[in-house]
Amino acid sequence: MSELRSILRAAAERLAGSGIASPSADACLLLEHAWGKTGEQLRRAALMGDVLPDEVATRYEALVDERAARVPLQHLTGRAHFRHLELRVGPGVFVPRPETELIVDLGLAHAPHGGVLVDLCTGAAPIPLAVKQERPDLSVHAIELSEHAYAWAAANRDRLALDVEIVNGPAQHAFPDLLGQVDVVLSNPPYIPVGMVPIDPEVRDHDPEIALYGGSHDGLRIPLEVADRAFDLLRPGGVLIMEHAETQGDSLPGALSRRGWVETRDEADLTGRPRFAMARRPA
Repeated sequence: MSELRSILRAAAERLAGSGIASPSADACLLLEHAWGKTGEQLRRAALMGDVLPDEVATRYEALVDERAARVPLQHLTGRAHFRHLELRVGPGVFVPRPETELIVDLGLAHAPHGGVLVDLCTGAAPIPLAVKQERPDLSVHAIELSEHAYAWAAANRDRLALDVEIVNGPAQHAFPDLLGQVDVVLSNPPYIPVGMVPIDPEVRDHDPEIALYGGSHDGLRIPLEVADRAFDLLRPGGVLIMEHAETQGDSLPGALSRRGWVETRDEADLTGRPRFAMARRPA
């Protein structure tokens, strides 16, 4: 048996030494997963000076080893939190990021009651599922190119019992039955410039390339192709909101303006970095 507080401290120190930005939080979340306890149960056990059963300690040590090797925390626990949702994720699907959460607020602010909202390049479906949970009045549709990611998205929808249409296919040809009928299109497309390899091992080594790279030296080929489809889907006056790299806060809105969009602007994320291009289809 191992004393709980000391094993948590040692795990956090190990993770910190491996460059993990939130070592104490990760150490606790991994132990919750290994032991099958909630955070509150774990805190109570630590206060009471509880010890860790040997079999749990062995399982926990293996998880800490993997996290220290920079395997994403969400792959180890199988869970990712996004707004009010707990999603299932794992190898082969892009792990949703906290900075993406604001796109839901931006989208809902432009969605009329009973309107139609589409998410292009949905991944594990964090955006459309959050939208539907928070605005059940909306008709919500999403598309994902990767068959593997689509399976995660459909499984999340079914587990959460949210009425969202999710299809497998290219965003550039999405929803021909909805042309000219959509009020809001949201998208977090692949946008990293080709040749610009991410620094973080969790992204570089574990996120699927299909979800990362934008297909050109500036990273904008795929985002602009997706935006062209959004233009076709939107009703006159409808709104596109698209996530991008912080270095694309001028280039993407500028490119959208040249392609016929109006009222183009950029919106910062919660850290103050350029993050979301917003544009309107002409009325």
